[in-house]
Amino acid sequence: MPAGIACRLLLACAAALTIASHTGRAQAPAAPIDLAGQFAAGKLRAVNREVTAVQGNPKAVHISEKEGPGVVWIDAPDFAQGTIEVDVRGRDMQGQSFVGIAFHGTDDHTYEGVYLRPFNFRTTDPDRHQHAVQYISLPDYDWPRLRKEFPEEFENPVDQALEPTGWVPLRVVVSAKTIQIYAGPGSAPALEARRLGTLEHGKIGLWVGNNSDGDFANLRITPGR
Repeated sequence: MPAGIACRLLLACAAALTIASHTGRAQAPAAPIDLAGQFAAGKLRAVNREVTAVQGNPKAVHISEKEGPGVVWIDAPDFAQGTIEVDVRGRDMQGQSFVGIAFHGTDDHTYEGVYLRPFNFRTTDPDRHQHAVQYISLPDYDWPRLRKEFPEEFENPVDQALEPTGWVPLRVVVSAKTIQIYAGPGSAPALEARRLGTLEHGKIGLWVGNNSDGDFANLRITPGR
């Protein structure tokens, strides 16, 4: 092989390896956000809730139970598209356990969100079983309107192997027009739906529903490229 061609081949290979290396670094998981550390430093802002440490888990925080929804805004850069991951833990109490994530928050009442209903994970009631994971866009598209006008489009069941009182990995992939929600270690989304409303970016918060508390740990945010 002529020396010139060999040289060009070597340069091309080196460039390909460099691109692959950079791509690998770009796709590496984001470092966890220290929720307990933010709480200790006074960087979490709770709305209609109180935040406390979780005994026995130095990385987790607990959000108290109260009437109405609650959100705890975290200290993080503005979020538009990408992936949000967090471990959540609720209770097996019907109508009293709603745990998830708020994002694209512009104020305390305007945001998109996804959440789990752990008490519906393993229920034998077919209607309740269908309502284990939910997407909302407030204030216009809360779950009652979505269930009435778009039945079964914005909520779905989850893997029945998930423990209603255990820690559940929740992963939310946000793109310009769609949202994918993964519950547990499975590789298939529990829910994939079109996004509603006009919100494009904003704050991220830990979310609990009416008369619900919850535990949260290992939050990761990976912005989209």
